[in-house]
Amino acid sequence: MAQTKKFYYGTGRRKTSAARVFVKEGKGDFTVNKTKSVQDYFLKKEEVRSAISPLTTLNLTKSFDIFATVKGGGGTGQAEAIRHGLSRALVKVDKDFQTTLKKNGFLTRDSRMVERKKYGRRKARKSTQFSKR
Repeated sequence: MAQTKKFYYGTGRRKTSAARVFVKEGKGDFTVNKTKSVQDYFLKKEEVRSAISPLTTLNLTKSFDIFATVKGGGGTGQAEAIRHGLSRALVKVDKDFQTTLKKNGFLTRDSRMVERKKYGRRKARKSTQFSKR
């Protein structure tokens, strides 16, 4: 007898955020950090749209229940980390999703990070005002 998987798991990262995303067949619930729905957790509509974009591109918004735990960073980084983890988990659900998700850039880890501040400077690159005399 073949045993079915209960959950499909994917890890997503962006800036300093890390998200663990669990996907389960269900009716379309999306819970972030065990307490809030995705609409209540993120303040901006753009962040909500970014987090659920893999589901909307595949037309699966009412097919799966998603549980995500996310740490670190701000709103945009967390939303994009959830998007990355959700995409990875959906590929484990069905290999055919990979071509669509890859084409939209959801499976690629965005490696851009904030540049560190250097000593003798005000920020990473901003210098103090130059005085000739």
